[in-house]
Amino acid sequence: MNWVSGKAVGLVLAFVLSGIAAASAAAQQESWRTSNDSANLRDYYYPGTEQLRPDEMRVVALGTGMPAISKGQAAASFLVQLGNGDNFIFDLGTGSLGNLIALQIPWNTTDKVFLGHLHFDHMGDLAALMIVGVSHGRNVPLNIWGPSGKTHELGTKYSIEHLVKAFNWELSSKRGLIPGTGYRAIVHEFDYSKVQTVYEQNGVVIKSWPAVHVTDGPVSYSLEWNGLKFVFSSDTVPNKWFIENGKDADIVIHESFPSINQLIFRDQMLPEAAWPVGTRVHTQPAAAGRVFSIVKPRMAVAYHFIHTPETHDEVYSEIRTTYDGPLTLAQDLMVWNITKDDIVVRQAVVPSITYPSKEKTAGAKVNPKDRVAFLSDWLEKGRLNLADIDLAIWRRLSPAIQERIRNFAPALVPAGAETNAPAQPSGK
Repeated sequence: MNWVSGKAVGLVLAFVLSGIAAASAAAQQESWRTSNDSANLRDYYYPGTEQLRPDEMRVVALGTGMPAISKGQAAASFLVQLGNGDNFIFDLGTGSLGNLIALQIPWNTTDKVFLGHLHFDHMGDLAALMIVGVSHGRNVPLNIWGPSGKTHELGTKYSIEHLVKAFNWELSSKRGLIPGTGYRAIVHEFDYSKVQTVYEQNGVVIKSWPAVHVTDGPVSYSLEWNGLKFVFSSDTVPNKWFIENGKDADIVIHESFPSINQLIFRDQMLPEAAWPVGTRVHTQPAAAGRVFSIVKPRMAVAYHFIHTPETHDEVYSEIRTTYDGPLTLAQDLMVWNITKDDIVVRQAVVPSITYPSKEKTAGAKVNPKDRVAFLSDWLEKGRLNLADIDLAIWRRLSPAIQERIRNFAPALVPAGAETNAPAQPSGK
């Protein structure tokens, strides 16, 4: 078997295995399919194979679980894609970036993140998106929206500024080697205590309002576009602001924390800890059902519990004690296609290993003058001289690529590149 056919077989096998897992997950979900559009005719979503219609919204669960992430379930994050080409990320919990990468979306189009609050299971992959995104080709700044806090030190701006400082070595060591504009993090901090519009561009309106979770600061969001409405709770207990602003939505995603029974017997929490955490800090499944019953979405989505067959049945049963409308219990890489006429629930099928998607980063510029970190002379002198290998590699490059490298940094062109003479290594 040659390399090409071997790779093809491997990809097919990966998709088959992913499909088996998706089938098992999809069997647990309820979906309402009333039209014959392309999404309805397919049981699974294969990223890159379906173009959104101009009037369509796609929501993808990038992470649906708990702070204790696992291979199959990342922490909280949801992606909203619109038919106008816009992408929005709501929370970016630990592990969720891997699912975003698997969708093969150009990095320059995933530059808008909205944080509900600053717990690590809702922002733990933010540094990776900011930094790895640049390495993978994002050459536009990362825009981050998030709430203020009781004090400046508890707000989003302070958090992101210090996150950037924590990775100073990373940023300094790569500056001037890859496009640097993507390293900028632009923070749009807003007052957590108000019901307000925090984003309004290209026909998209995103609003925030106070959430009730642990301490002052958390918020929930809605996104409205083209007559469609998406609502995301982040972490909160049921509250009047959510009821007032969550109505008339096509899809409402609300946390549904593990039941008290699960917290005590599955998570091994002390009862005196499980009760306040499960009822005063987070939302119990039956309480989430009550919220869904009041706001009456076209599709209710519950998330924020460890999703196993056992927990699924218990969470589902408890929600059903207070809510009897359309419902899905979110799992990672679950997909909702939403139009005014239809909502389709499917599972994405993705390969486990992918190359970064760079379709829209062509032409990104690198400025060598931005370089601030150089090797000390004594470290540079420790480099093994492999001039012969460098020259052999250089000669296999196309003339156009050679010219680009020569124009960028003439000093990096290997000795002997302008002749046919072999380079001689001078060290061992």
